[in-house]
Amino acid sequence: MTPYDASSPQARSAGLVDAFGRRVTYLRVSVTDRCDLRCVYCMSEHMTFLPKAEVLTLEELDRIAGAFVGLGVKKLRITGGEPLMRKGVMGLIENLGRHLTSGALDEVTLTTNGTRLAEFAAPLVEAGVRRINISLDTLRPDLFRTLTRGGDLSKVLAGIDAAQAAGLKLKINAVALKGDNAAEIPELIRWAHGRGMDITLIETMPMGEVEVDRTAEFLSLAEVRRDLESFWTLEDLPLSTGGPARYVAVKETGGRLGFITPLSHNFCEACNRVRLTCTGTLHTCLGREDAADLRAVLRAGASDADLIDAIRAAVDAKPKGHDFQIARAAPPAVARHMSTTGG
Repeated sequence: MTPYDASSPQARSAGLVDAFGRRVTYLRVSVTDRCDLRCVYCMSEHMTFLPKAEVLTLEELDRIAGAFVGLGVKKLRITGGEPLMRKGVMGLIENLGRHLTSGALDEVTLTTNGTRLAEFAAPLVEAGVRRINISLDTLRPDLFRTLTRGGDLSKVLAGIDAAQAAGLKLKINAVALKGDNAAEIPELIRWAHGRGMDITLIETMPMGEVEVDRTAEFLSLAEVRRDLESFWTLEDLPLSTGGPARYVAVKETGGRLGFITPLSHNFCEACNRVRLTCTGTLHTCLGREDAADLRAVLRAGASDADLIDAIRAAVDAKPKGHDFQIARAAPPAVARHMSTTGG
């Protein structure tokens, strides 16, 4: 398959703007639905993963990502499942680096659970990646095993060591869970800031059927912030990293703390991102069941112009806001799992 030519006339046309005037400059690209952990709030214990034929090839992923770059996307984030489980993923990341070299793209980054970072940290830096997000909800080995259904915390910590040694800038993402890590959140923040890492707290999202009761584990970050302010000084920052987090500086630790609050305070008004699943489904809203099938477009022999038209049509239909809510005995707001959508 011929890679998308970001210098083509089609690519130089106007950027991606939705019907509400929001410019799309950020694409999250899931390269696999598979993961080596089974986090209780993310997926079922016995997941059924996709057959290979339904998953985009690396060449198809490259072509779609290139089309988005040509249409003005400045940031690509590689996600999964666990992206470093995808065979050949480093080749894709290296190829996407051509857009960094040309100046068309500002950043290629990654979200990972960290279990394979000891192996991949140095190659990621060589490929042009400068910062990554690591999902980590606890520093307690026993709780980590419980939340991930058998995961080994020491692998993640070794990956963090390797990533920092390689020169990667790291940010920790932690899901706030009322019955599990709520009491540990201050210590997790101290630890991250002590290692020079930002940390972002995330409210649990009602996506996909899982075995746990999300109403029991949901913890409002407005409540968490009030608790933190009882012993720390939190100063609001006029900062945007292209994501939904609202940031504060923690005076006592000297670090930066983010809050992602899809339920207690949504962030739709400034949304600048869309998500491509590993099957080629384009979701323009994380919390809605919208979908555009770019795999069908590609495999029908689409030209670059056809691909652009399909992307523009999907972005034009991007909804104003999400449907996230949590209510006891209610089904998930979105049926698909986060691991399928791209975390």
